[in-house]
Amino acid sequence: MKSSITLIKALKIVFILILTGLLLSSLWVMIEYNKKSGHPPQEIILEIPKGASVMKVASQLQEEGVINNPFVFRLMYQIRFSPAPIKAGEYKISLPTSIQEVLQLVVKGQVYLHSVTVPEGLTRLEIADLLATKLAFFPAEEFIATTSTNELIKDLDPIAPNLEGYLFPETYSFPKGTSAREVAQAMVRQFRQTFNSAWQARTTQLGFSIRDMVILASLIEKETSNPEERKLISAVFHNRLQRKMKLDCDPTIIYALKLKGTYDGRLGWKDLKLDSPYNTYLYPGLPPGPIANPGHAALEAALYPADVDYLYFVSRNDGSHVFSHTLKEHNRNVQIYQKKGRSNLN
Repeated sequence: MKSSITLIKALKIVFILILTGLLLSSLWVMIEYNKKSGHPPQEIILEIPKGASVMKVASQLQEEGVINNPFVFRLMYQIRFSPAPIKAGEYKISLPTSIQEVLQLVVKGQVYLHSVTVPEGLTRLEIADLLATKLAFFPAEEFIATTSTNELIKDLDPIAPNLEGYLFPETYSFPKGTSAREVAQAMVRQFRQTFNSAWQARTTQLGFSIRDMVILASLIEKETSNPEERKLISAVFHNRLQRKMKLDCDPTIIYALKLKGTYDGRLGWKDLKLDSPYNTYLYPGLPPGPIANPGHAALEAALYPADVDYLYFVSRNDGSHVFSHTLKEHNRNVQIYQKKGRSNLN
């Protein structure tokens, strides 16, 4: 009987020791799980490769100084997050950090996003160069090839040969590895959100197609960056189109020269005779396609021109323009503001 009591006491002691050990181990694990690493404050970009195991990720994080205890990382992943996978990609990590914060980041897949701002008025080819430089996810040629069909906008513009005009200028954020097609899809999606049903109805009301309106907006975009002048320039173009006058828009010739690869930054008198369907000094009406990718303000100006009867404008050479009703007024303004050159529109 006495030996039985002794055995029970010994088992109790063992149980207490085991329980104490478990509690202490659990406490240690939780401390390690929530403890910040001893790394000096800084931000690092860490890339987790596709197919990496939890063990490999834990080792990588330790080697980078992000965590101190890969065992606790693996253990807490199994307890708290498994079977959710650790997602591959780039992560921006602010050090010092804890295992808990890192696990939440990589399991949720909150990857680092690369931002790129596409300004208003760039051509499709210029956007391709910009993306290749700023994002470096793919070569410019890949984006050009991707945007060389109308697949993404054929319901809006069935005759478009490419996506020129529909690559909406905006600041975008993409994870590393985003394809050229995915970037193009995001830009077209933003165009669709901007050119909404109300704007489409307005386009129909004016007697234009969506393609016509995008072309017109691209001309406005390239003629001025002055917010106060966009709707005035739009009015000039609308008035000229109604009177079947040639638009005489310099940026259309510049676009044609860029397509030929011969634009050197200057526009001379001889260029006005360039035989191109984009030359609005030779051919009446709108050019055959957009000459740039217009932003929200230019599209809005195309849809809602100012209620004026101007037919001409000429640059003051300071970013602003002088508007006139008659050719006589316009020629006088040309003499005043363009004595050493020629008008931007005449």
